[in-house]
Amino acid sequence: MSNMDNTINKTELSNWVRQYTQSLYDWAYHKTSDRQLSEDLVQDTYLAAAEKMASFKKNSRPKTWLFGILKNKIADHYRQSLRKNITTPLPPDELSGFFKSNDRWQKNAMPQPWQDQPENLTDQPAFNKVFDDCIEHLPPRMNACIRLKFLDEKKGEQICQELGLTATNYWQLIRRAKLQLRDCLENHWFLK
Repeated sequence: MSNMDNTINKTELSNWVRQYTQSLYDWAYHKTSDRQLSEDLVQDTYLAAAEKMASFKKNSRPKTWLFGILKNKIADHYRQSLRKNITTPLPPDELSGFFKSNDRWQKNAMPQPWQDQPENLTDQPAFNKVFDDCIEHLPPRMNACIRLKFLDEKKGEQICQELGLTATNYWQLIRRAKLQLRDCLENHWFLK
């Protein structure tokens, strides 16, 4: 690469940093609920972009390309954090508080309809804060499964492959996570 090409790439990358950093950060924060981690992921995104600048074919907009890199960085983060916790045994069965021994709902644990709530709860910053806090308090395996399935919109097979889970284990984790999220949201938002 000539010095002229290198200068153009540095200038172009500097322009991207000015134009797209806030959008990238906002999206990373939405996916992770962690300010420091979001900053690190955006920085890693730009470092990867600088290394791969010559391979950017300009078939897509720079913002789209950068978001693709960031999405991979976020997925890598969750894969690595799950692998660190993979040897940690699953906590005792969290479902025992929801079900009787005959697999029927405990009377006080049966989900109730959420009344008088606006349709677009996720447009409310206060609800999003509670929701993010509820996700953060899930055990690491459940947290990763929920984020990959519902926030990254990955298929179950992909998640099982990425996290090294069996299909049965994955669906158990999703079920338990949904129950815990519902319980958390009821206690911290709907019944508050």
